Amino acid sequence: MKIILTPFFLDQHSVDIERMDFSVATLNRPPMTGSDIQARMSKAHAGIADAVDAALRAGQKPVAISGDCCATIGVLAGLQRAGVDPVLVWLDSHGDFNSWETTPSGFLGGMPLAMMCGIGEQRMMNAVGAQPLAPHRVILSDGRDLDPGERRLVEQSGILHLADSEALTTMRIPNRPIWVHFDTDVINLDEMPACKYPAKGGPSTERVRAVARQLAASGRIAAVSMTTWAFDMDPDGSAGRTCMSVFDALVRTL
Repeated sequence: MKIILTPFFLDQHSVDIERMDFSVATLNRPPMTGSDIQARMSKAHAGIADAVDAALRAGQKPVAISGDCCATIGVLAGLQRAGVDPVLVWLDSHGDFNSWETTPSGFLGGMPLAMMCGIGEQRMMNAVGAQPLAPHRVILSDGRDLDPGERRLVEQSGILHLADSEALTTMRIPNRPIWVHFDTDVINLDEMPACKYPAKGGPSTERVRAVARQLAASGRIAAVSMTTWAFDMDPDGSAGRTCMSVFDALVRTL
């Protein structure tokens, strides 16, 4: 596998992500220049797209790690450039399916999955040349914390929303390459409390690991992306170890 480390939360540099302990990783840290936040974020997304494309063409499996879910736009662009048209399994306590019309907060990090399905503003998608995913190739699990307007968009979009993540261990995922996005806040808040945007409840660590093992065992994972935990809320490192146990299960066959 090829690890691509993008040490940013939106357009803000993260020393903690940059210091993550990987023996070999490509560091994607471009100058964050641009007139506004989306322009700056797109610089990082472009670097991810280039690295994902290069990894796939070299016969490697790209694994992209960053501080927010918008980085997945770069992963999508890189997969498409390399000719990979995947099923996306999105493991997240949130839907990230807001648009400017539905968002209560205006938080860009709550919009990327909608953007990748062609819903809402497409500026960051266009910046890296990404094309929208077909909604029937997107599986959201568990998405337990949805805003009211966001929930309506999810229901109308045609994506598959599995409120119970365990269903992923028994369902038949379409027979195509699989891209797994793992937002660490999907894990039950009692077991992984280091979350910037906490959502009560959620599947246990072991249940999420079981899903990861099942997906890995399929032999069809083409790419993995991960959004990290809140390092400043994890003084003893226990939350990080919990998250990395799921990550390790996902990438063990890559």
